[in-house]
Amino acid sequence: MPNINNNASDLDIIEQIVRGNINAFEIILKKYETHVLNILKKHLPYEQVEETAQEVFIRVYNSLPGFKQKSTFKHWISSIAVKTCYDFWRKQYKTKEVAVASLSEKQQNRMEMILSDQAGQYFKEEELKNETRELLDLALSKLSPENRMVIELTYLEGLSIKQTASLLGWSSANVKIRCFRSRKELNKIMKQLSPSACL
Repeated sequence: MPNINNNASDLDIIEQIVRGNINAFEIILKKYETHVLNILKKHLPYEQVEETAQEVFIRVYNSLPGFKQKSTFKHWISSIAVKTCYDFWRKQYKTKEVAVASLSEKQQNRMEMILSDQAGQYFKEEELKNETRELLDLALSKLSPENRMVIELTYLEGLSIKQTASLLGWSSANVKIRCFRSRKELNKIMKQLSPSACL
């Protein structure tokens, strides 16, 4: 197999891999590893990131013959990474139940503060950011995997409906419906976690 230099285009590298030069995949791995890890860190518990990254690159490798160039290769890999996160939460959703009563009084008070009109000033304090994220993760864990990914991509990452649809492989209409339903469901969960809460 011919060697490929690191400056070759993604398409040239993919062509070589598909033709059997599996060593060329290392170039793809090195080029996109940080990008994939950054996506996974936004959507998964820290301890799951590395293992899931391996799964993402296995999926990328296995799917290379089907890459159709309808989007950039980077977008294609991003879509696989997001779908892998979605699959992770689907597995978790089937096996994990979080009791509302499991919130301590301190967490309940913090939830009320987060949802209050004055929350903005507290988000600036680094110490509270971690606690805020923990409470948000608890609320998100009660959503279905589909609704969780829609909330994370559209509301937490600020992606457009079209961008979210593209990453998840759904229609824009489906994402719009999910956004509406998931926000409503999250509001209900927040109210259960903290009776005075309202999104």
